[in-house]
Amino acid sequence: MPERQPRILIVDDREQNRYVLCRVLRQASYECVEASKGVEALALAATLPDVIVLDVNLPDISGFEVCRRLKSNPVTSQISVLQISASMVSSENKTRALEAGADGYLIHPIDGTVLVATVRSLLRLRAAEAVARNAAEQWQATFDALSEGVALVGSDRQLIRWNSAFEALCGSDHPPVAGADMARFLEELFGTNEMLFQRAEEQARSEVTLENRTIQLTVRQVNPESGPSPTVIVVSDITDRKLAEYAVRTAEKLAATGKLANAIAHEINNPLESLTNLVYLAQSSDSAETVQQYLAGANTELARISRVTKQSLSFHRETRTPVAIDVGGLVADVIDLFEKSAIARRVHLVYDPQPTLTIYGFPGQLRQVFGNLVRNAAEAAKPDTEIRIRVRPCHRAGREGTRVTIHDRGNGIPRNVQKMMFDPFFTTKELRGSGLGLWVSRNLILQHKGSIRFRSSTRPESSGTIFEVFLPVTGLTPDHHAQDEI
Repeated sequence: MPERQPRILIVDDREQNRYVLCRVLRQASYECVEASKGVEALALAATLPDVIVLDVNLPDISGFEVCRRLKSNPVTSQISVLQISASMVSSENKTRALEAGADGYLIHPIDGTVLVATVRSLLRLRAAEAVARNAAEQWQATFDALSEGVALVGSDRQLIRWNSAFEALCGSDHPPVAGADMARFLEELFGTNEMLFQRAEEQARSEVTLENRTIQLTVRQVNPESGPSPTVIVVSDITDRKLAEYAVRTAEKLAATGKLANAIAHEINNPLESLTNLVYLAQSSDSAETVQQYLAGANTELARISRVTKQSLSFHRETRTPVAIDVGGLVADVIDLFEKSAIARRVHLVYDPQPTLTIYGFPGQLRQVFGNLVRNAAEAAKPDTEIRIRVRPCHRAGREGTRVTIHDRGNGIPRNVQKMMFDPFFTTKELRGSGLGLWVSRNLILQHKGSIRFRSSTRPESSGTIFEVFLPVTGLTPDHHAQDEI
């Protein structure tokens, strides 16, 4: 299909001028349309020619006024206008034409090569503007299609632009306004603006509650290396995600409770059998001294059952605020609960603690984490092997804390499985596992500002897996938790 010839509108009240201009442009392969008056030029401009060559002196309307009307009309504002004149040759006239919106100004007599070169230049400029305009429209459409609210803030912290999702999240009571002080805007809308004042190289992120929604705010400078620069703010409604995570954690807690009940049954069954036998023997004995001995043994078994029951009740009982925790003692309680089920698998739990600094946290959550890790290790370990559990003081990345390692001598985790170990719903236990234990455990440790990682080997002579949990002393304090709650 042949390419369309650019169409040029020639506007001049003198026929001979129009003839000369049209002849030069047609020889340059341009299609020409002629008009002799300003009103006629405005009418033909509605057909959207590519360039208008417009004489200043017209019999009805000044060329300056015609140009002004063309540029003020949204339909014709993108047409390139080249004004020409034989009488108005001063710099003031040229300035007046350019201020009216003209894209060029030539004075008679006009050299043909100059005219063609000028028209080509205007056509290239118009093509470039069209490309830029199309790109801007595509960018704006993409910008508005984002489900997250996005706003651009200048280095002076004034709001520059935003997308429709940002405006929707702000609501009708706090509509964004160009030039608004973003620090004040965020403070009024979300109750915080601290993320705007983070160090330039850092990406600040915080979660706030707005009515019944949970909103995540992410702030990042566009080019922090060059000093003060514009900032991008991303506002996401993560209410559904938070609810889903809560439901998943609850499901995992219920699953863990069921497995705990099995361990408790093992733990309590033996002392109950001993207690039953001792009571029977006491009832059958005629010697008061023998009865006292039987009753003393029964009392010991009852104390054992009471201890297991208290540990079980505290396993998922949670405090409202972080409390001081002796990690070594907490891990010891978990081992006591799962030791019987491990022995039933012919696996021996070896506990090696050292004194550590007290941390603050939620003991129910940490019991769930370590219970999950110990149970997994017992299920993975080979019969007649040991699981070594160590608690040590640790210094990592400038933070003091406690490190807990759980080392089993199982077959190890295949390399293709290792990268999915913390994914939700991923399990190697088929119907016996929910696939949520490690995912929930990692989230709980992250809430305590700690870390959880592992390394594993499948080599026959040194197979096994080591899970390591690091809990910092300053990770979760009552003051920080209260500030987060606010």
